[in-house]
Amino acid sequence: MTELRTITVEGSPVHLMESGTGPAVLMLHGSGPGTTGSGAWAATAQALGTSWHLIAPDHAGFGRTPVPAGARGGLRLWTEQAAGLMDALGIEHYAVVGHSMGGAVALALAAARPQQVTRVVAVSTMGAPGAPLSADLEAIWAAPAGPPGARDMLSRLVYDQRLVTDAAVAARAAAMRAGAAAYASLFPPPRARWVEDLTLSPQTLAAIRAPVLLVHGAEDRVVPLTAATQPLLEHLADVRLQVFSRCGHVPAIEHPHEFRHLLSGFLSQESRH
Repeated sequence: MTELRTITVEGSPVHLMESGTGPAVLMLHGSGPGTTGSGAWAATAQALGTSWHLIAPDHAGFGRTPVPAGARGGLRLWTEQAAGLMDALGIEHYAVVGHSMGGAVALALAAARPQQVTRVVAVSTMGAPGAPLSADLEAIWAAPAGPPGARDMLSRLVYDQRLVTDAAVAARAAAMRAGAAAYASLFPPPRARWVEDLTLSPQTLAAIRAPVLLVHGAEDRVVPLTAATQPLLEHLADVRLQVFSRCGHVPAIEHPHEFRHLLSGFLSQESRH
């Protein structure tokens, strides 16, 4: 049974999708306009079944989670809000799965909460020291709401352009319009500074004690493999890397069966301990 609900964290509402029972897994979405926790992870959550307690929030400024009064979006807010959400839910130990921007948040959370975070899966992740702003990421952050912007964004996200269907474009365009007001404040130009905001220092990365699984598409143009994930191998104490060929920025959509198998296998190792 999947439930959509809102939890108050530090006085501000956080909207989330929740499903299943068992070991807790916090699932953090990426940064494109129109992205939400349920939109990013519903298909994966459904396929994983009910053997994990899955929590997929909307980050502040996305979906139905507002940016708290007096704050602005960014790595610190998103990390603190994710930690506060799990505290509010009374969950003491949990794995974290993060995509793109959410991967950087997942890694930052693991460094900040070493006693709570048991495993990290960082998919097409941002956060590597020195990673530049790609032309494709800048275009996605700047994508205008509406079908043309949605189609352009989706075409940049995936390797297989057959996935850019009219139905997918219509759904993303509707989500972009719904979240446009809050999203407008998050990544204004010049945009290289927002990549820097999501960058983790070598010291922070070295502080992560949890085992980390990095997953990346070989043809990712948004957050390229060589600039984004490979540098992390030098800084993480316990890390393994899975690369999917013929795959862009969203392995969970482009290789859903293999991704799900990889994810469940890695999470199951933790649940057996």
